[in-house]
Amino acid sequence: MAGMYALVNGLVYTGAEVWRDRAILIQGDRIQRLCSSADLPAECEPVDLAGAIATPGFIDLQLNGCGGVLFNDAITAATLDTMHRTNLQSGTTSFLPTLITAPDADMDRAIATVAAYRQTAPHTVLGLHLEGPYLNLKRKGIHNGDYVRDLDPTMLRAILEAGRDTIKLVTLAPECATPDQIGALVAAGIRVSAGHTDATYDEAIAGFEAGVSMATHLFNAMTPWLGRNPGMVGAVFCRPDVYAGIIVDGQHVHFDSIRLAKQLKGDRLFLVTDATPPVGTTMTSFTLGGQTVFYRDGRCVSADGTLGGSALTMREAIAHCVHQVGIDLAEALRMATLYPARAIGVDAELGWLGEGAIANLAILSHTLELQAVIDRGHHLPLIPQPV
Repeated sequence: MAGMYALVNGLVYTGAEVWRDRAILIQGDRIQRLCSSADLPAECEPVDLAGAIATPGFIDLQLNGCGGVLFNDAITAATLDTMHRTNLQSGTTSFLPTLITAPDADMDRAIATVAAYRQTAPHTVLGLHLEGPYLNLKRKGIHNGDYVRDLDPTMLRAILEAGRDTIKLVTLAPECATPDQIGALVAAGIRVSAGHTDATYDEAIAGFEAGVSMATHLFNAMTPWLGRNPGMVGAVFCRPDVYAGIIVDGQHVHFDSIRLAKQLKGDRLFLVTDATPPVGTTMTSFTLGGQTVFYRDGRCVSADGTLGGSALTMREAIAHCVHQVGIDLAEALRMATLYPARAIGVDAELGWLGEGAIANLAILSHTLELQAVIDRGHHLPLIPQPV
């Protein structure tokens, strides 16, 4: 019974149901069960939530950096530690560190760093997201065009050898890869996402048929939906099986476009932050893709106006979904928890609350401010933001 405690007197969003009369019994890094307070073991220490919301910890599948660090700049365990500590300040307990377009040597280093980190924290860093370099130059955005290139056999072999235990997600332009290359990644258990793509509608559908199962930051850096050419966006909407991440910061996508996407994609639309170093800091500029990016008025933009990631947190994205888009809170929470977990196949243990799940939780007020976080069973109070 050592280390056992229970969260009591909370409003529990499990991912499937909402309970007002359930305690969450935790021991070690797992949830033992949900039960009434009267059925808790006598030896169990109660933690009174005083009516606050208990939800699964948030899961971010596209995180470039935060807390003053960028994974591309310092591909180290210390960077991952900083990203995790910063994430906890806004309720995100699991993430994919995202390496944007980079040389092969940096990709090799990222693979090795994530593989080693996951030996001790597999439910914190869920794997690596390689966003590029196999993109279409026409849609590269802030990525460094000098490193955009074709997928060569040597690097493909390295990615396949690392496998899904280390690499969870590869974003590429499907028109710039062969069906055999996409199929090899999928056969290794690695999710392939379409992004930074100039694909026509037919090329997009061909990519989905080859095994692409996701779209990276829907609407951004991809061919738009036009009446005579549905493009990548139209192809995503036509395929109910395809997941899509979306940045709900009011800068990357209009809130009404998000509302439409939600109506069309349902439980296949999930939240990402695409966050960068300013999150959790007072930084006003940083370097990304070889360019200086300025953070001002809620936007991260280069000198020429190109968006360079965001300064969004997952908690803020959820609040925008509720208050600006009109999505029900339970569904907005699933967009940050259950749906991203399903998208990369980790929903056996993450993204929901119940017996056997990893004890990752966010505790929110009814105004959606973070009050506490449970990180692999460790109950942590709110960590104050820097001033």
